[in-house]
Amino acid sequence: MLDIKQTENQLKNLAEDVLKKAKSKGVTAAELNIRKGEGMSTEVRMSEVETLEYNRDQSLSITVYFDKRRGSASTADLSEKAIEDSLDAACRIAKYTSEDEFSGLADADLMASDIPNLDLYHPWEIDAEEAIQLAIACESAALNADEKITNSDGASVNTYSGTSIYANSHGFIGSQASSRHHLYSSVIAGQGDSMVTDAWYDVSRTTSQLDSPESIGKTAAERTLKRLDARKLATQEAPVLYDAQMATSLISHFVGAISGRSQYQKASFLLGALGETIFPDFVHLYERPYLAQALGSSAYDNEGVATREQDFVKDGVVTNYLLGSYAARKLGMETTANAGGAHNLILDSTGQNFAELLAQMDKGFLVTELMGSSVNMVTGNYSRGAAGFWIENGEIQYAVQEVTIAGNLNDMYQQIIAIGNDINTRSSIRTGSILIEKMMIAGS
Repeated sequence: MLDIKQTENQLKNLAEDVLKKAKSKGVTAAELNIRKGEGMSTEVRMSEVETLEYNRDQSLSITVYFDKRRGSASTADLSEKAIEDSLDAACRIAKYTSEDEFSGLADADLMASDIPNLDLYHPWEIDAEEAIQLAIACESAALNADEKITNSDGASVNTYSGTSIYANSHGFIGSQASSRHHLYSSVIAGQGDSMVTDAWYDVSRTTSQLDSPESIGKTAAERTLKRLDARKLATQEAPVLYDAQMATSLISHFVGAISGRSQYQKASFLLGALGETIFPDFVHLYERPYLAQALGSSAYDNEGVATREQDFVKDGVVTNYLLGSYAARKLGMETTANAGGAHNLILDSTGQNFAELLAQMDKGFLVTELMGSSVNMVTGNYSRGAAGFWIENGEIQYAVQEVTIAGNLNDMYQQIIAIGNDINTRSSIRTGSILIEKMMIAGS
């Protein structure tokens, strides 16, 4: 296992050395990322080991600027010669690229200066045999849940921990050690001519917050059994409830539409949406980058800019785009410290639990799986294959498969009528289930 403090010190020293060498080559500015980590993954099926892999990885990527000319190169070899070759390659590339008036480092006065401990590093001291036994326990719990569970699609255990360094010629150097652990199970159920599969998983920075293998296996089995004897639906318009897992995709489409790149390329269905009412007035979407142990936490973005708590939607109104420094300059704005993406987006609930959302919907389609992707980010037109359950009188009646749900994201956002308190914390987008007043459901 890595000695994380020693590794971070070594990588910081390496970063400083590379930046000095870049300066000696006459660059105007430079920035680099160095990553080093290790992990293990194992997958079992029917109690037999299918894969067992250890990995140790490392990489360095460097970007140099000669005034407004930019060049980048990377290497997985951290030897002195490989790094020197990569630096030379980046310099050569920069000399052949066209000038771009918007390129360059983020402004020096925006660099993070106070970097809190976000408690993201919790390596899992587990050996191969222990990992295999956990995966088998996960699978066994699923297979033994019911006689209708007839086969397994596998169970897996994955763990990874390491550190990353970002440094630039402003003198900024930051390090962030982190870990990520994952348990998963997928099984197959059969009854008559019906054969279905489903899965469940958990992911966390720390093993103390992972669900037990037995719980994950049983949940995978329960989800699979519920899908037996699934039916198709007649084509109709009806309310649609995205469960918390699926609801994250609705927010990720919005995030893509308000990203700086989509805005300056004029490739967004929310072009120029800043200050516009896109959602009902109860919708509040905001960023909280300093949550301890959260999957999206970070004290600085990919350019070293200090992250901050901020709103993106308040009272249904778009209050911010997601901007790095390049996009911000293109748009004549200021970076929002989102180079590389958002950091723990949270969508506030309207207070209902899942059962209450079903009761509020009364009759409609509960989406628990989405397949394929036909989402036009320029027009907002939305069409996706889906599976889930038909709801009547606020209760599940039967499983549904092979349908398509369609609409336009602008309309879908306006027609959100409730957001559940069943928050999915296994993502950097934290939302509960989302109830949409009506969508077109294409079936048989």
